[in-house]
Amino acid sequence: MTTITLEVPDELAAQVAALHGRLPDLLARALKSEPAEKKDRANGAEAAAPLYREITDFLATDPSPEQIVAFKISPAAQERLEELLDKNREEGLTANETAELDAYLQARDLMVFLKANARPEA
Repeated sequence: MTTITLEVPDELAAQVAALHGRLPDLLARALKSEPAEKKDRANGAEAAAPLYREITDFLATDPSPEQIVAFKISPAAQERLEELLDKNREEGLTANETAELDAYLQARDLMVFLKANARPEA
């Protein structure tokens, strides 16, 4: 067995010490669960793919600054976003739904940036 030395805050060291000999097993289980988290993120981003398609299709039309400022996502995409936000507030989201919501928020941030740059300077 390999020995690993880590510097951690005293509070964390106390928590680790309380685990006694279970730490190697807990680390192994945590590392095995990581691919599932990556899969959840990929599935969430895949679920948001129609929104990204809307945005890329719109941008492919070479819109004017005015059109960029006026851009709105489709009613279906807006409805899905609202569903995710409501569920997040009320009961919480699955890992896939959290990843999907994150993708929606990243798309929103992109559009906010584009709209801000498309506005005429005052």
